[in-house]
Amino acid sequence: MRLNLEALLILDALERHGTFAAAAARLFKTASALSYTVQKMESDLNIKLLDRSGHRATFTPTGRLMLEKGRVLLRAVGELEQQAQYVESGWESKLTISVDAAVPFALLTPLIDRFYQQHQHTQLLFRQDVLAGCWEALSYGDADIVFGAIQEPVTRSGIGWVPIGWLEYVFAIAPHHPLASLPQPLLREQVRQYRAIVVHDSSHRGVGADLRVLDEQKTLSVHDFNAKLQAHLAGLGCGFLPRYLAAPWLETGELVERRLDSDARRDQAFLAWNENATGNAAKWWRDNLQSFEGLKSLYNTA
Repeated sequence: MRLNLEALLILDALERHGTFAAAAARLFKTASALSYTVQKMESDLNIKLLDRSGHRATFTPTGRLMLEKGRVLLRAVGELEQQAQYVESGWESKLTISVDAAVPFALLTPLIDRFYQQHQHTQLLFRQDVLAGCWEALSYGDADIVFGAIQEPVTRSGIGWVPIGWLEYVFAIAPHHPLASLPQPLLREQVRQYRAIVVHDSSHRGVGADLRVLDEQKTLSVHDFNAKLQAHLAGLGCGFLPRYLAAPWLETGELVERRLDSDARRDQAFLAWNENATGNAAKWWRDNLQSFEGLKSLYNTA
């Protein structure tokens, strides 16, 4: 490569300090050594970086271009060096965390802020998965950590998990929905007559799952829980919502809660991880996701 990083450093120092003598003092070299390095790059690239006709060397348009673009390269090289040292010390360059769709992303922002205040060189990639899609992302290496996964943990070796609490649900419908006028508890046969609103399982390799959908019940499938909430509010169907999500709308009367003759109204949620993810960032997130205060606003830990 004919482009010389040392020459780019010299151009940067020359522009900042004005003369070869001042730049040389800053770089702990002689002025003649700096001048020789710049001249060699000029010769190698067949360009003119400096106009030496005056009392002081000044930048040519080509030199000014090389200075500006060179500084971008120097910053990139500096960041690369820091990242290499960071990874060598046990911190990952990238960590992928799958978050179940029932978890509001805003819940995690204080943790993300805390992490980046301490560790700026690990790139965090968050993805949203639903139901079996969470476990699938972990099983196939698409995620290092999964937060909020429900259903039974996968039994595949190499995956660790801990329960983090219970996600509580409420059967919620719009007050103008036909089921709202029926006496409680609602019977399964009554509920089966009306469309269930579900969040589409994100699994690509399995059959997926729909929780609490009755046999032969029609469904409206949406992409996330905010869309599910809007569909409930519009009276487009019925079904269960996380209690934390439905609570404000139950208070205003824009949703009403109904009891069913038999239903399970909570799921255990899990934090899970690929045991091959042994870096410091993965450990940081496993520890902090188990202990942070935000869990209490989402899960019943009793």
